[in-house]
Amino acid sequence: MKIQLEEIAPKVNSSFNIMVNPRLSDFYFWHFHAAYELVYIEGCEGTRHVGEHISKYVGSDLVFIGSNIPHLNFDYGVKTNYEKRVLHIQPEFLNLSVNNTPELQSIEKLFEKAKFGIAFNENTKKYLSERLKNLYSLDEFQQFLEVLNIFKYLSETNDYQLLHKQPIENQYNSREQLRMKKLYQFLDENYLRKIELNEVAELCNLSNAAFCRFFKQMTKLTFIEFLNHYRINHAKNLLLSGKNVSETCFESGFESLSYFNRIFKKITGENPLRFRNRFGN
Repeated sequence: MKIQLEEIAPKVNSSFNIMVNPRLSDFYFWHFHAAYELVYIEGCEGTRHVGEHISKYVGSDLVFIGSNIPHLNFDYGVKTNYEKRVLHIQPEFLNLSVNNTPELQSIEKLFEKAKFGIAFNENTKKYLSERLKNLYSLDEFQQFLEVLNIFKYLSETNDYQLLHKQPIENQYNSREQLRMKKLYQFLDENYLRKIELNEVAELCNLSNAAFCRFFKQMTKLTFIEFLNHYRINHAKNLLLSGKNVSETCFESGFESLSYFNRIFKKITGENPLRFRNRFGN
C-alpha cells in the first residue's frame, strides 16, 4: 500500500496547528507525518485505521497518534454531517515544553505511549469534546495553556486502549519520501501563484505523465485536487482569523472568486461565508 509523507508546518510563532473540519471523506488519504496528531471526530460512524490496527468507531472517536505513524483520515467514507478537529503537534513541543519539567513528566509518558496509537473511551471523549472544539477560538497563549491542560488530562486518565502491542515502525521508500518532501516544500513556498504541471514533474525528475501516475498512487488525488485541498485548508485559517471571503480567496492562491467559492463548497460542504459565520469569532 502506498503512503504519503505529509509535511505539517505549524503556524508562525506556534508549536502546533489546529485544523477545523478538514473534510477528506471522499478520499482515501493514507499518510504519515513527523507531527504528533490528536484527532477528534463526532456525529458519525467511520473506520479507525492506524498502523496495522483497523476497527470501527461509532458516534465519536478520540485518538492520539505518534510521529510518522501511517494512518487513514478518520472521515473516509463518512456521508453524514460531522464535526472534526485535528491538532498537529511538532516534535519540538516535547523538547521545549516537557523535558526536564517535573510537573509535565506524565505528558512525556503520554507522548511515549503515542508510539502504540491511543484510542480514548467514552468518558474522556465526553469530558474533552467541547474543549477540543473550542480550541480554535482562543488566542495563541490561551491555546498553548489549553493544549497543555488537555494533554495533562489525557496523561492521567486510564480511560483508553492502546491500538498495538508494540510501537509502530513506519517502513517507506526513501526515494518516494524525498520526492514528497520536496513537493511539500515547493507547495508551501509557491501555493500563492499559478503552478504548472511541468514544474512539479521536473522537481521530481519525472515526465508529466509519470508524475501524474506517481502522485495519484501516493495520495489518491490528482495534483490539482491536492493543491486545492492545500489552499482550502489555508483559507479556513484565514477565515477564522477574521479575513473576509474576497481577501481569503486571493491570499490562498485562487485567481477567481467564483472558482474559490465552488471549490470551497465542494471540499467542505458549505460556502466560505457560512463557514466563517459558523466558526469565526
